Amino acid sequence: MPSNESPKITHVIFDMDGLLLDTETQYEKAIGNVVGAYGHEYPFELKRKIMGRKATEGIQIIVDTLQLPITYEQYSELVDAEYRKVFSQYIPLMPGAERLVRHLSAKGVPIAVATSSKGFTFNLKTKPHQELFSLFHHILIASEDPEIVAGKPHPQTFLVAAARFDEGNRPTDMSRVLVFEDSVAGVQAANAAGMRSVWVPDPRMPRDAVVAYQTLDSLEQFKPEEYGLPAYD
Repeated sequence: MPSNESPKITHVIFDMDGLLLDTETQYEKAIGNVVGAYGHEYPFELKRKIMGRKATEGIQIIVDTLQLPITYEQYSELVDAEYRKVFSQYIPLMPGAERLVRHLSAKGVPIAVATSSKGFTFNLKTKPHQELFSLFHHILIASEDPEIVAGKPHPQTFLVAAARFDEGNRPTDMSRVLVFEDSVAGVQAANAAGMRSVWVPDPRMPRDAVVAYQTLDSLEQFKPEEYGLPAYD
């Protein structure tokens, strides 16, 4: 739990998949369909290795680990086709996500999204929630952003996201930036950037997989006032 000595948070950055949007089941279904055609399952231990990483890195890990008899490009085409199927369905928000985003926006706290999602899947997944996502100052899609040459767990994704707040309102002290993440790689990236990490992991994830500033079971448990942010009304 944050201490009284915790710096007052001025900016907040959110991951998206598994944190704001309940997408993980759909990802597992899509990838499972592809690898299942080659006689493989998609175990959670393998999923752990790719969570939070750029799409290209995840593809390499899956193809190499399972020794699939296809190229990275062929796998990418197959899994993209599956993504179009599963993400064309309604994707619900994670518990507590809407309340927190709307609260911070209403109180004038600068908020952004930094996701490793592909651009076309981002558009599919967020289509039912466009009004909510319009509340973010900006959205960084790391997998397709030319400034991001090293994905999570490298800190670049979050450092670039922080630099894109309006001039004159950019954080200069990274310890006053709060990052919400569900992946180990994402928490490692936030920590490496010198930011405060709040980890909301998959229930299957061992709680000692990474050290976050705070670990929660759900965004519903988050108390903004513990970070110097306005409390819920």
